[in-house]
Amino acid sequence: MSASSESKSAALAARLADHAPRTWQRMLSGRRLNLLDPSPLDIEIEDIALGLARNTRWNGQTQGAHAWSVAQHSDLVVDIVRRLSPKASADVLMAAKLHDASEYVTHDLITPLKAVVGDVFAEVEARLLQAIRLRFGLTATLPKSTQTLIKSADKIAAATEAVQLAGFSEQEARSVLGFREKPLSDVKLTPVPVADAEKAFLDGFRTLEAAMTLQNR
Repeated sequence: MSASSESKSAALAARLADHAPRTWQRMLSGRRLNLLDPSPLDIEIEDIALGLARNTRWNGQTQGAHAWSVAQHSDLVVDIVRRLSPKASADVLMAAKLHDASEYVTHDLITPLKAVVGDVFAEVEARLLQAIRLRFGLTATLPKSTQTLIKSADKIAAATEAVQLAGFSEQEARSVLGFREKPLSDVKLTPVPVADAEKAFLDGFRTLEAAMTLQNR
């Protein structure tokens, strides 16, 4: 890390400490995760699965008896990555699975609110994602090609959610939300109870974890 980066990190830590002297959160696993300096050792997939299953997309403004969770969104993105790149490796699929994993702590801030919150939130989110990736056998920073693939899948997922669940027309998804990607027309998004979303997320993670182990032998 350069002297300039270290200086910026120290300044960020000081700013946040002024507002929140306690910068760690206790998880149900018993781990204490420091938001300013997250350690991979304090990250457990069970905590992530629970948090993402209880965390809503679109600020909860979606159709259905249950919320569309970040856990379900994450699984949808994995499915779309498989469509876009049928030969995607297990580590790429795992990166897709965990692309929003920091939100088990930060929650899913909608785009307009992220613009208001600004750089501090982005820095905290980036640090959490790096720690999460390292915890589960990925590189802290993803290759550019992987980032691009996951971003494309993420946008397709979001466009599909916008039309099927959040009340936008396809035209509004383009003109208001700025999506160039077409929503999927051959899948039906069905929000499920928290426990079901949590289990599906964990089951998918375990499958990818095993695939990564085989891949890296």
